[in-house]
Amino acid sequence: MSISTISPKQLHDAVQAGQDVELIDVRTPVEFREVHVSFARNVPLDQLDAANIAAGRSGSGQPLYVICRSGGRGKQACEKLFAAGFTNVVNVEGGTQAWDQAALPVVRGQQAMSLERQVRIAAGSLVVVGSVLGAFVSPYWIGLAAFVGAGLVFAGITDTCGMGMLLARMPWNKVSGPSNTSSAACRVGGFLLAALILAPATTFAAEHTSDTLATVKRGLAEKKAVLVDVREKKEWEEGHLSDAVLLPLSTLAKGVSKEELTSVLSKDKVIYLHCAAGGRCLKAATLLKKQGYDARPLKPGYADLLKAGFSTAVGQ
Repeated sequence: MSISTISPKQLHDAVQAGQDVELIDVRTPVEFREVHVSFARNVPLDQLDAANIAAGRSGSGQPLYVICRSGGRGKQACEKLFAAGFTNVVNVEGGTQAWDQAALPVVRGQQAMSLERQVRIAAGSLVVVGSVLGAFVSPYWIGLAAFVGAGLVFAGITDTCGMGMLLARMPWNKVSGPSNTSSAACRVGGFLLAALILAPATTFAAEHTSDTLATVKRGLAEKKAVLVDVREKKEWEEGHLSDAVLLPLSTLAKGVSKEELTSVLSKDKVIYLHCAAGGRCLKAATLLKKQGYDARPLKPGYADLLKAGFSTAVGQ
């Protein structure tokens, strides 16, 4: 299938010559509001309905022109219309960007972030988040970065972008009222986008528990809690608390099956974790929280717990 194209100047000349030109702009409403060809009407790609367009056309024999930002979404729209039975569809080369650069008439409104920029920001952020979590929390998070990379490769090969289609449906890419309301929606949308991007990093993030050491001791005495030492085996052998069980952070980070964890820990009990200085137990708690455990890392380290009256089984 070969899609016909036309340059912005050729289309403008056709309008100047008095031809009846129908042009639909398939960008998001917010992008359309920022700048659009003066005689274009907005039909976002994610809302493109061939039947509605056919019903609203005055002359079915005339070409239907399609424009977007730079040509990519316009091509997708043409393919969608071709599949629905339209035979005379023309994509505007270079999109609104090329039209504007040619100094042809446009209508300008409130400035907005293009969908292409949103995709780059979202994809890049997800790759960074996946890489950081993979390095410091669990190697499994590297899969997030790989997934995004595969999606970008697929988008390049097929010239379609699932992330772009998803973002186009977000509230900040809609125009639902006066400009001040839309501006507020865009700001709220920006926060939602940031939350969506950062959610994987924060959903299970652990903080040191506010439970007092007296509460910890009481929970252990009443068998309502378990104390877990996440230091390495060598450290454990040099000295450990008599009430603790060993579950090194390195073992958790490599991946422990649910069956193995269940044999050591119970989800019916509070899991208090400690290490040498309070750092490693935060990472271990994050991993256990993902598995559904009530994991509470202790800020005091091993030496501090000894001073607080916790008994030792080996060493000093």
